[in-house]
Amino acid sequence: LSNFEYLMELNTLSGRTFNDLNQYPVFPWVLADYTSPSLNLADPASYRDLSKPVGALTDDRLAQVIERYEQMEAEADMPRFHYGSHYSSAGAVLFWLLRLEPYTSYSIELQSGRFDHADRLFASLEEAWHSCTTSLADVKELVPEFFYLPDFLRNDGGFELGVRQDHKRVGDVVLPMWARSADDFIAQHRRALESEHVSSHLHLWVDLIFGAKQQGQAAQEAHNVFFYLTYEGAVDLESVA
Repeated sequence: LSNFEYLMELNTLSGRTFNDLNQYPVFPWVLADYTSPSLNLADPASYRDLSKPVGALTDDRLAQVIERYEQMEAEADMPRFHYGSHYSSAGAVLFWLLRLEPYTSYSIELQSGRFDHADRLFASLEEAWHSCTTSLADVKELVPEFFYLPDFLRNDGGFELGVRQDHKRVGDVVLPMWARSADDFIAQHRRALESEHVSSHLHLWVDLIFGAKQQGQAAQEAHNVFFYLTYEGAVDLESVA
């Protein structure tokens, strides 16, 4: 069983499905190197630390997360949390798959008939990784397409995605230097997912997303507590109905 197949099985068993943007399959960031001219999959430094949630990967942001958590007052109707956003959401799926229908149309609908501002679109893998490891508001993980579908990285539809403040037009996703093409990125990214390093650490990420560190004391200690309404059972749907 490959790591890709294993993660897809876990997603399916947990109720995640390609048919629901709010419960879309979630995959981990596995690499931390988006700047080198060549990718060394034998070097542990090339990989993301799978024992930590995205929001706790850098010391600076972790310090901010802890400070905010400790300053929050635990209220009966608003439990404390480390992250106000989530690692998986409809918005995150549409962000990643912007160039691929039907997600393109959904993205336009979400923004009242137009694309979001060019500076907020998925334009570069290096920039996306930087945002996900520095911004308190960005803790997105990845989607399965990052490991098998190069099409979502290309603007084959010729969509007018706008011009950024740096005067660069948004088109195809800007790839790391080590990727010669979208197809090459997917191939190397898949090799990273199936590497010995990821295979020996993947269970740590699974604990955070699907396992014992999702909630409770273990989640607090792992700095893995999200806004309370993102958890199953947080809202009494019968009383709302």
